[in-house]
Amino acid sequence: MAFRAILLVATLLSLTCFHATASDPSLLQDFCVVDKMSKVRVNGFPCKDAKDVVAPDFFFSGLHLAGNTTNKQGSAVTPVNVAQIAGLNTMGISLARIDYAPYGLNPPHTHPRATEILTVLEGSLSVGFVTSNPGNKLFTKVLNKGDVFVFPQGLIHFQFNYGTKNAVALAALSSQNPGVITVANAVFGSKPSITDDILAKAFQVDKMTVDRIQAQF
Repeated sequence: MAFRAILLVATLLSLTCFHATASDPSLLQDFCVVDKMSKVRVNGFPCKDAKDVVAPDFFFSGLHLAGNTTNKQGSAVTPVNVAQIAGLNTMGISLARIDYAPYGLNPPHTHPRATEILTVLEGSLSVGFVTSNPGNKLFTKVLNKGDVFVFPQGLIHFQFNYGTKNAVALAALSSQNPGVITVANAVFGSKPSITDDILAKAFQVDKMTVDRIQAQF
């Protein structure tokens, strides 16, 4: 009997710890629609009064529209997170449409607060992610229409349209606000810039090479 009691307490504690360490906090009510007028600053967003919540707070239109891929990378991301749908606050989920021109790239990046599951809707993509130090193992796969691939939370990943036709993918993410850090932009395009000495040593190149790369950002 004592052993069963200890086992029960241990199980409850493990479940409590699991929920406490999740990316987004669990709901404590039916919903918590963002109050965009509130001056309160919290980890997340304050809720508007439930009596003021309306159907449009849970609605977004636009994922049927292709993003503009006329840029250096040849890709465009259309996010649908808490910034677009106020009702996603505390829901722990979001979406994104990604469009790729031929040979377009969604460059290496991370989502610090979310795991991503990506489905190819049109075309083919070469995708992959790299594990953390010290292994830095690359997992890569060619995806065709209808294929699905998972990018673990926080790991650097990418998608490349190696075909001659446009490609489209839909990504679901396990946070209302997954965040995104594009590696090249963060390292070479920070404001203020990381000094040449640091980048030259980190990448084992000369300072002129660093300057040329920074000029692109």
